[in-house]
Amino acid sequence: MSLKPIKTEVDYEDTLKRIESLMEAQPNSPEADELTVLGILVETYEQEHYPIHFPDPIDAIRFRLDQSGLDEKALVPYLGSIVEVKAVLSGQHPLTLPMIRALHKYLEIPADVLLQEPKVQI
Repeated sequence: MSLKPIKTEVDYEDTLKRIESLMEAQPNSPEADELTVLGILVETYEQEHYPIHFPDPIDAIRFRLDQSGLDEKALVPYLGSIVEVKAVLSGQHPLTLPMIRALHKYLEIPADVLLQEPKVQI
C-alpha cells in the first residue's frame, strides 16, 4: 500500500480507479484498510475542489412549493400575509428568524439552506 496525497486531477482519477478495484476487499484486510484511507483522501480532495453549495433560500422555498403542489398563498401562515410572501419571494424583504423556523418546521426546508444569504441582495 503506497499512499500519497491527491494533488492533481490525474491523482484523483487514479485514486478512484484504485478504490474501484478494492470495492470487494474483505473486512479487516490490508486492502480494506487501504480502501478506507483512500476514501478519506478522495473526500478531502472533493471537499476542496468540488464543494457542494447550498441553494439560494428563495429558490429552495419556490422548489418546495412546486414539489408539494402548493402556491404562494400556502406561505401565508409562515410569513405573515400575502404581501409579505410576495416581498420575501421577490427579495424585497429578508427572511426573519421566526420565518426561517416556521419554514424549516412545517415545510421541512433545512435551516442551513434558509440561513444562507440570498442571491438577490436586499
